[in-house]
Amino acid sequence: MESVRDVRLLPKAHLHLHFTGSMRPSTLLELADKYGVHLPEALSSGEPPKLRATDERGWFRFQRLYDIARSCLRSPEDIQRLVREAAEEDVRDGSGWLEIQVDPTSYAPRLGGLIPALEIILDAVESASRETGLGMQVVVAANRMKHPLDARTLARLAVRYADRGVVGFGLSNDERRGLARDFDRAFEIAREGGLLAAPHGGELSGPSSVRDCMDDLHASRVGHGVRAAEDPRLLRKLAERGVTCEVCPSSNVALGVYEKPGDVPLRALWDAGVPIALGADDPLLFGSRLAAQYELVREHHGFTDAELAELARQSVRGSAAPEPVRAGLLAGIDGWLAGA
Repeated sequence: MESVRDVRLLPKAHLHLHFTGSMRPSTLLELADKYGVHLPEALSSGEPPKLRATDERGWFRFQRLYDIARSCLRSPEDIQRLVREAAEEDVRDGSGWLEIQVDPTSYAPRLGGLIPALEIILDAVESASRETGLGMQVVVAANRMKHPLDARTLARLAVRYADRGVVGFGLSNDERRGLARDFDRAFEIAREGGLLAAPHGGELSGPSSVRDCMDDLHASRVGHGVRAAEDPRLLRKLAERGVTCEVCPSSNVALGVYEKPGDVPLRALWDAGVPIALGADDPLLFGSRLAAQYELVREHHGFTDAELAELARQSVRGSAAPEPVRAGLLAGIDGWLAGA
């Protein structure tokens, strides 16, 4: 019988983690108390809230909880704390590279404007990386619910800070609203500026959402992407192009995309040769972090340690990590599998 290795010791990259959603529940409680913010029981009970976002009412509730949590981040010190703690949690889970995703416009009103907000975030990332030893960079994400011109502004800003820690450009929020091609110019700006394209798709909407991310936005990664499993031709296309799907099993179940962990089509993507990078999405709301995703895949999908090691390799290959970091992580993965 194969020995079961500790997945927390498996070196890996984390490519799908949202900024506010990375917060520790205890930190949210402290900040809410500090600023006199009343938290609903869903955020104060100590248990992950019961969520279901497959209809608009459920998605609105999810976004409302997220917005309340975000309202507790009001100062550069709060930002620094959140980023440092997110880095500490990732290191504890075996991550050697983290690309944290943020829409700086959401924090700009309390931090002096859009540019100061992004600079505060990037400074916090640089400090946390230095203090924890975790390789850490930023994916700037536009909001699908806002005008495409706002996305172009963000893309230009992201490119401007490509030498300060921005490595990618994303598109988040409810993919059922708006068309991917409305944001094609923003992604063109980002790609021309050397940033990787990592829009969300194939979570709340079906395979066509993933296809649009590939065809209209030329995505090199797709946030989630699991609904591609419903279209074998699309799976082949993802595999042929080497587009990494940032699969977040716990959040898929928490939001009602799938009823139970075993229903998340990990094996369908794996068997089709689609690169996969497991992610925690929003641990604050879904209750589990990165290593737990690997445990889930082991328990509910029967992935062996050799397969888990390959998932970790795919996360590294799909990242924007520099070559020395990649080489170190890949060597560490081989060592984990060898039992070193």
